[in-house]
Parts: sequence; structure tokens; C-alpha cells
Amino acid sequence: MTTAPDPHTPPALADTAATASPAPSPATSPAPSPAASSRRLTVVADQTPDSPAPAGCNSASTGTDVPGEASRARKAAAAKAGADLRGEVLLTLTQLRLATPRQLKALLLPHQQDTDHVRRALRNLLAESPALVGRTHRAQQSYWYCTPAGLAEAAASGELASPVGRTTGKRIAASKTGLREHGLALVDTVIAFHQAEMADHADWRVEVPHPTPAGNLLPDAVVLLADGSSAFVEIDRTMSYAGLLAKLERYDAYRVAPASGRGNAARAPRSHWQETYAGPSLERPFPPLLFVFAPAPRRATPDTREATFHDRARPNWRITVATTTLHQLTHDGAGRPVWRVVGHGEDRRALTALPKPR
Repeated sequence: MTTAPDPHTPPALADTAATASPAPSPATSPAPSPAASSRRLTVVADQTPDSPAPAGCNSASTGTDVPGEASRARKAAAAKAGADLRGEVLLTLTQLRLATPRQLKALLLPHQQDTDHVRRALRNLLAESPALVGRTHRAQQSYWYCTPAGLAEAAASGELASPVGRTTGKRIAASKTGLREHGLALVDTVIAFHQAEMADHADWRVEVPHPTPAGNLLPDAVVLLADGSSAFVEIDRTMSYAGLLAKLERYDAYRVAPASGRGNAARAPRSHWQETYAGPSLERPFPPLLFVFAPAPRRATPDTREATFHDRARPNWRITVATTTLHQLTHDGAGRPVWRVVGHGEDRRALTALPKPR
């Protein structure tokens, strides 16, 4: 995508290079407080002011057509909506690790013109004791993340597909090495898929370890697409081209990694990816690997980096590798022909039209 200025004003240069290192030890979330299981994310309710009753009306009347009764009904509905929103905000931060109010609004309240409702939910979560979310500030922007207490609360809700191994986004939000901007670019990618109805924002998993003979592969994200298939997603801002090509080798190694556990003697051995992503009848191919090139200061533009990557990457017909830029993805939409496939020329395709690996 033509490069646009980075909206998150990144402060530094480093990339995560997550796939090249062993999986970090999962942060141990504290045990939920005694109130956590009963509260189930329905934290402090919004105190939405009521509309004043007209003079002469008895607001304590029990009739359903009396303004006082209608006011109480509106207040109850607003409180429930506020609690639901706070629950969604907390779960989203748990899954994506950090986000700005603007990003949360785009995911949870896309038809709202401002971020007031999201900011109120965040303040209420922050006011809990202990606080369920935290924030950092930079350049008049706030970055929000879950605290350990927030992770425990989200896990107690039963709404997480896999609460094991979740970590807070505090280190990412406070990073001065570009880690925060990398995380925010990932959230923008999630928003683009969500808005195109290619994948729900709740169907993303961040940095889930995958075994390979050379150690764990740690994708930036794995997404469950709307058609039931999956895809690996890598965000690149500053990684060297050698590092990017090493990622391809690590994914190729994962393709043949054996499944974990004892297996089933009644059927042929399956690889780890088949156990995880192929479905019961092995009808799905190996998930495509999607690179999203995002801007970074003092680096070549995403368009240039994408073109150079294609010049250096050799086609691997066992893995479908497709690329785009963050600007093109967010400007044109994830469902549009924005993906360029390694080894298939310069034409761009829609995600649903990517070639299958051989």
C-alpha cells in the first residue's frame, strides 16, 4: 500500500523477530479474587444520567407509562450495555495485548463517532481494585493493556478459547524499541480483517508457540478465517531480509513437525499442523503465511521492502506466502485483491483466491 505516515509515531527501530526465538515462559496469572467468578466481567455499571421527569409527574409511580418508570428502565439498560462493553474491552485487550481507544472503538463500536463509551469502559476497568487494565501515555496518546488481575478476570469469565499462556501487554505498551508500534500494527491488521468480515476480532491468537525440530515457532498471530480455514500472520517493520527468509525456513520446518502427545494408533501419523489446523478429514492445506509490511522510521518504505522481499524469496511450493502493506490492507480492505503471492508475479489477489500449496 502507498506508504502513509505511521499514525502511532513509533519511537525506535527494532522489530520483534518473534518467530526466530524460543517461546517465552507464559506469565502466571494470579488466582482470581473470590469475587471474580461471580462478577464475570460485569464490573462497575455506567452511571448514565437520567432524563429529568416533566414537572408534576410522579416518578415513583408503578405504571409502565410513567416517565419515572421509563427512566429506570433506560438506566438499567444503559448499565447492562456498559457492563457488556467493559467485558468486551477486557476480553479484547486480553487477546490482542494492547490497543488504543480508537482501535477498540473500531472493533467494538464501529458505528460510534467518538471514543467516549470505550474510554468510560476503560476508566471503569482501571478504577477496579485491583485495576483490571493499565495504560501508558506518549505523544498525547494512551495505550491500554490488561493487568494480571484483568487476565484472571477474563479467564474466570469462561469466554476465552484458551486462557493458558496469556500475558499482559504492559511490557509492549511501555516499550521504547518499536515493540509497541509492532503490536499496534497487528491490531490495525485485525481491524482490517474484522471490517472486511474476513475474520472476527475474537478469532485471533497472538504469539502461540508451534513446535519445530529447531525449537518453537512463534507466529505474530494465527487467525481463524470466516470460511473455517486458518492463516499465519507476520507483521514486519524493521527485520532484516535475512531474518525474513529465516522465518520462511522455520515455517517449512513446522510443516513437517510431528504432533505433540501420544497420537492415535488407529490412524496414520499426523503432523502438528494437521492435528491443529487441517480438520478431521485432512481436507485443508497448510495455512498460508501472510506478511504485512508496516512503516518504521529510518527504514525503506513498506512498498520497497515488500518488492525486495519478493526479489529475494525463492518460491516454496509447499507453503503459500503472500504479502501486502499495512496501508494497502487498511485502505483497500482485507477482502480486496491486495495480496501478492511469492513466485506468482506482481499481480495481486484476494485472500480467497490465493493458490493452494502443492
